[in-house]
Amino acid sequence: MARFFLTTPIYYVNDAPHMGHAYTTVVADGLARWHRLLGDDVFYLTGTDEHGLKVAREAEANGVSPKEWADRTSVRFVEAWRQLGISYDDFIRTSEPRHHVAVQRFLQAVNDNGHIELGTYEGLYCVRCEAYYTEAELVDGKCPIHGTAVELVKEENYFFKLSTFQQALLDWYEANPHAVQPESKRNEALGFIRQGLQDISITRTSLKWGVPVPWDDRHVFYVWYDALINYVTAIGYGQDPDRFNYWWPAVHHLIGKEIIRFHCVWWPAMCMAAGIDPPAHLFVHGWLLVGGEKMSKSSLNQIAPTELVEDFGVDAVRYQLMRDTPLGPDGEFSYEGIVARYNADLANNLGNLASRVATVVASKCGGVGPAPRADSRLGAVAVEVVDAAADAWERFAPHEALEAAWRLIHETNAALEAEEPWKRDPGPGVDAVLGDALESLRIVALLAWPAMPGACSELWRRIGLTGSPGDQRLPEAAAWGGYPAGRAVERAAPLFPRRKP
Repeated sequence: MARFFLTTPIYYVNDAPHMGHAYTTVVADGLARWHRLLGDDVFYLTGTDEHGLKVAREAEANGVSPKEWADRTSVRFVEAWRQLGISYDDFIRTSEPRHHVAVQRFLQAVNDNGHIELGTYEGLYCVRCEAYYTEAELVDGKCPIHGTAVELVKEENYFFKLSTFQQALLDWYEANPHAVQPESKRNEALGFIRQGLQDISITRTSLKWGVPVPWDDRHVFYVWYDALINYVTAIGYGQDPDRFNYWWPAVHHLIGKEIIRFHCVWWPAMCMAAGIDPPAHLFVHGWLLVGGEKMSKSSLNQIAPTELVEDFGVDAVRYQLMRDTPLGPDGEFSYEGIVARYNADLANNLGNLASRVATVVASKCGGVGPAPRADSRLGAVAVEVVDAAADAWERFAPHEALEAAWRLIHETNAALEAEEPWKRDPGPGVDAVLGDALESLRIVALLAWPAMPGACSELWRRIGLTGSPGDQRLPEAAAWGGYPAGRAVERAAPLFPRRKP
C-alpha cells in the first residue's frame, strides 16, 4: 500500500480564517481524498501556530494568558474546516505538550551535532510575520508581505548555522530536481541559496510564550523554528521512531509562496542538521488575489469562507477553489467569478445532466435505470478522462483533473442531444442511451468526489447506488460498465439550482 503524508502550513491563531487559508486547506483535502480513493494509506495534517510575540501581545491586550487566547482562537479554524468538509487526520496545535517534546528533542539533536551557537542579534523584525528582514528585502522601508512598519530588535540569541549548509542544499536540489515544485518556485528557492546564506536567530530572551530551550532556560525557541517542526511532531518524532520512519519518506508539504524561504531553504537545512532526510516533496502555490492584492487578516479584502458557504453551499465553494485557479501561479478571486463558474459548470452542465437523465428515465424506463452499452462511444471517452484525471491529481493539478471530468459531462450531454431519447418510444434504443448516461454520471461522481463529496454522494444515491463514491477504489471502480441495471433512479430538486448573476 502506498503512503501519502500531506500537510498544510499551520495557521496563526491570531488570524481569522479567510479564503486564502481555505484555498490551501481545501485543495489539500481534495488531494487527500483522491489518494484515499486510490487505496493509499493517507495521513492529512493541518493545525494552528500558537507561539510568538504576536500572540503574546494580543493575549495581553485582551486580558488573558497566551494559552487562553490560543484556546479561544484556534477553534475558529476547527469550525471553519468543519464547515468546508475538511477530512484531516490530525489537527495539531503548537501549544500541545507533544509538540514541546518534539521541538526540544529535534533542536537538541541540532545542537548536539554542532550546528547551533550563542550570539547577539540585531535586526529588523515584522511582528505579523514573526520574521526578520534585511534592509534590501523591505519595500519602502516596510514589511514586503504586510506593508507594515518593522521594529529594530537587539538581544542575545542562539543561532542556527545556516551558512554552513549552502553547498549541502545546492547538492540536495541537484540530486532531487522534483523535490520543490513548480519549477519557478524551485528556481526562486535556489536563488535564495545562491545569493549566500546567513546564520539565523532561533531563540528569544525577551519572550516567554514559546518552547523553552532545553539547554538554557533563559531562552525560548523562535516561533518559525518551533512551527516547522510540527510536521514531524505529528508523526512521532522523538517519541515513536517506527511511526516516524513509516510516514516521513512519504511527506508532501503544500504551502503558499510567501513562506518559501522558511520551507524550501531553512527546513531542509534543519532536517539535515538534525540528522534526518529533508522533506521528500514541497509544492508551492500562489496567492488568491482580490483586486490584485493578497488576502490577509490585516487587509480589508479578506472573504470569510463561512459567508460563501452560506451563499453557494460547501460543494460549490470547494469546486471553485480547486477548479478556477491552477495550483502554482496567483489567481484572481471574486464573488462574480464564483457565480459564473457555478452556473456554467454546476447548474448548466452537471446539474442539468443529472436532472435530464432522471426525468427521461422516469418517463421512458419507469424510473428504473438501464445498463450501459459495453461498446458505447462514451466508454472510450471515459477511459481517456479517467487517465487524464489521475495524471492531473498526481501532478497536483486539481483544476485539470476536474476539467477532465467535465469533458465526460459535455460528451454525455452532446450524446443525449444527438439521440433525443425524450422524443423516442420506450425500448432497447432508449435504454442504451440512458444506460450510457447513467454510467457517465456514476464515473463523474467518482472523479468529482474529492472536490464535492457531499454533492457527489447525493448524485450517487439518486442514481440508485448504495454507499458513497468514497467507499470505492480506483482505478477499478471507474472502469466503464459498472452501473448495475435495475436500480431506482430518483427525480429530485436540482443538485445546483441556477443563480442570478
